[in-house]
Amino acid sequence: MDIIPAPSPNFNERAGPPDILLLHYTGMESGEAAIARLRDPEAKVSSHYVVEEDGRIFTLVAEERRAWHAGVSFWKGERDINGRSIGIEIVNPGHEFGYRPFPEAQIAAVIALADDIRTRWMIADGDIIGHSDVAPNRKIDPGELFPWKTLAEAGHGLWVEPDAAPGAPLIEGAEGAGVFALQAGLTRLGYECPPSGQFDAATTTIVSAFQRHWRPHQVDGIADGETRARLIALLRAQA
Repeated sequence: MDIIPAPSPNFNERAGPPDILLLHYTGMESGEAAIARLRDPEAKVSSHYVVEEDGRIFTLVAEERRAWHAGVSFWKGERDINGRSIGIEIVNPGHEFGYRPFPEAQIAAVIALADDIRTRWMIADGDIIGHSDVAPNRKIDPGELFPWKTLAEAGHGLWVEPDAAPGAPLIEGAEGAGVFALQAGLTRLGYECPPSGQFDAATTTIVSAFQRHWRPHQVDGIADGETRARLIALLRAQA
């Protein structure tokens, strides 16, 4: 696996070893523009790697250093996600500039890179996540077209295909024990979703983020039976 150096000055020291692999899309019109921004000292953003659509991999920040890619974020009780994660920016125009499927060569490169990274760091499958998972109220990348299932089948990340589950959907405005259990499950998985029993706008946003990763064929923020079944199966898989 050839990795092309493109060093960025935008980093600082970590407080400990990384244990999250955080995936993004670049959301810019070209990979060249994204790399230029990630190397611009005025931008104050960076990532450890950028993976181009043709499969080329660029390294910007050493894994031992803290790159600046997550922003205000949260996962499993932690808020310094930059300090805990290795960030991979995957070149794609994103929803603003013409979101499109990720090419096979690009995904093969992401898988090879994950293979390599995980030989050096202890990263659990449940902590291979997207930017939208750690910042659901701000970000939607890498988005519903990213093939999380393919990544999991290659050994990186969680994926489940549970049986269909009956039950009335939970929607914004609902309240009660079912909503409390949903919020508790999302919190156990890693999201910042304190159980209140009230299905509020924040819960809708987090359910949408969950669906974007683990039920991408229908992202609507409604906790229907399939969404809840997938959450339960993921919690079992993570245990």
